[in-house]
Amino acid sequence: MSQLRIAVLNAAHEDANTTRNFRRELDASLAEFDVTEGELPETFGFDGAVVTGSRTSVYWEEEWIAATKEWVEEAVARDIPFLGICWGHQLLADVLGGTVEDMGAYEVGYSEIERTGESRLFEGISSEFTAFTSHADEVSALPDGAEPLAENDYSNHGFRKDRVFGVQFHPEYDQKTARELVHRKGLSDERRDAVLAEITDENYQQACEAKLVFENYLEYVAELQSAEATSSGATSVRASSSD
Repeated sequence: MSQLRIAVLNAAHEDANTTRNFRRELDASLAEFDVTEGELPETFGFDGAVVTGSRTSVYWEEEWIAATKEWVEEAVARDIPFLGICWGHQLLADVLGGTVEDMGAYEVGYSEIERTGESRLFEGISSEFTAFTSHADEVSALPDGAEPLAENDYSNHGFRKDRVFGVQFHPEYDQKTARELVHRKGLSDERRDAVLAEITDENYQQACEAKLVFENYLEYVAELQSAEATSSGATSVRASSSD
């Protein structure tokens, strides 16, 4: 089977860490689009699509955000399976009719997250797991029909609706990315130092379990492709038999 073709909608404002991290974690043929510069796929010829994190809020009235939402909405209508990370999680929820709001707090650092339901996306991940987080917005209301998958005291941390998955945490983060993010945030000296002190080999290794969402997502996409190929083949056989 050929490699899956995945569109990566990169909303990270030319952050080289984002490109590096997603290329490392997604074992597929990737086509990356800098949506903050107005780059979007010209077609929908992809097996799946991933939406990254961003420094913006999905409810900001910016032209590139509106254009990204429009493309995503059409892609979802065409049954393209999606995975959203952090801002991507929020954007997908928004497109599907959920609510994204400022949560009045900033979650940053390695956090404990609890699974709230069974999902293919979280196969192999413990019922309580560690992941790096960085967000001040939350999905405060899930889209109608969406299933919550994970949460902590701050917010929802995962949902699924049909072929769309979102996670609020950052499974792709390595220690370099985490440290650079903490340094550029306007944290107090005390909080900055406390979060930096948590970025250790031990915590990173614990958080690596959450990376399974990438493998699970790609396996899910591959299964969809296989099922659709089988269905298409069966249809062709029936058509030939009726000639």
